[in-house]
Amino acid sequence: MNLDKILEQLTTIGTTWGLKIIGVLVALFISWIFAGWVRNRIQRGLDARRFDQTLGRFFANLARYAILVGAVLGCLGVFGIQTASFAAVIAAMGLAVGLALQGTLGNFASGVMLLVFRPFKVGDVVKVAGEIGKVAEIELFTCELTTPDNRRIIIPNNKVFGNVIENITHHPTRRVDVAVGTDYGADLDQVREVLEGCIVGLEGVLEDPKAQVFLKEMGASSIDWVVRVWVNTPDFWDVHQRLVRAMKKALDEAGIGIPFPQMDVHFDEPVAAGLAAVK
Repeated sequence: MNLDKILEQLTTIGTTWGLKIIGVLVALFISWIFAGWVRNRIQRGLDARRFDQTLGRFFANLARYAILVGAVLGCLGVFGIQTASFAAVIAAMGLAVGLALQGTLGNFASGVMLLVFRPFKVGDVVKVAGEIGKVAEIELFTCELTTPDNRRIIIPNNKVFGNVIENITHHPTRRVDVAVGTDYGADLDQVREVLEGCIVGLEGVLEDPKAQVFLKEMGASSIDWVVRVWVNTPDFWDVHQRLVRAMKKALDEAGIGIPFPQMDVHFDEPVAAGLAAVK
């Protein structure tokens, strides 16, 4: 009689827990398939919108893991295990990891913002965090620049997104400004004519916007001028060099001096007399 009761109880327990185990395994299997399907859907959707591949994979995997974790916690509840304690442990672990990796997480968040808002792209020449270079890579944690003298600069993303970003090659055209000072005795109209002549026919100068010869100010030692021309951005330095050379040659040929900084020193009469007596 006792044996029959024991067998009956074992059968009941086995049936109850067996069904639960089978149900949990089926639920986990379905969750695994569903999580993979969601990940693939997110990945394909972001790829179709030409979203950044690295960031797209991260979001897709994040969604997959979130579904799997939720499924595991739900299955634990079937066996009477309190999941609130697990949630508290996970939250505490997340807080500890967040505090330990706050710098890294800051770089990650800045990297996401750079990838989403795109203040610059690979190939642009930028000035960020006090460095100038061509953008070689935009990663989730760092940006890599190649400097004009062929050095590789790696900058944390929070130093990039949290500071002023100057995208030097963003626009297709740029303005070249070349300053020059001339003698006070030089005729202003003649100087203007000579400087305007330097621009005519100069290779790389655009007709629109129109070039300018700008009389800037009366300096301490010279009359200061600025010659402004517009060029295609890749031609900036070539045109700058041509313009400086043309201006120097034209002013020399016209006999217009480019003075050095100079200073007139005046002595009071007693001081001048004392200097004369020493001589």
